Amino acid sequence: MNFEIVKKELQFKAIRSSGAGGQHVNKVSSKIELSFNVKDSLGISSREKELLLQRLAHKLTKERILILTCQETRSQHKNKQLILNRLFELLTQALQIQKKRKATKPTKTSIKKRIQTKKINALKKSLRKKPNTD
Repeated sequence: MNFEIVKKELQFKAIRSSGAGGQHVNKVSSKIELSFNVKDSLGISSREKELLLQRLAHKLTKERILILTCQETRSQHKNKQLILNRLFELLTQALQIQKKRKATKPTKTSIKKRIQTKKINALKKSLRKKPNTD
């Protein structure tokens, strides 16, 4: 993935931030909305696009656009930097290939411990019952 090409393809929009802040909130557009078209990106290979479309499917719109927002600070520039960092972190995380899990057998001692605790719990529960008076 070429971050420089991806950086040029990003679209930013400044919006008025919600929440507390008094008159400042009503005057300043400090919230940043970043949109990135994953499907039409030139900075990502076709294999990487498939991975991203699959792994980030819940975050994409119907047009395959990733939209992220940031309104953490009162500064538009800081929010822009934060959202860029978040996007690149999200993309690198989604492109990481996870190791396959090796199936292993439980050890003999772990099996013995499990059976022992099951016996102790069964004994506890049997002692809770009312005594049989025949």
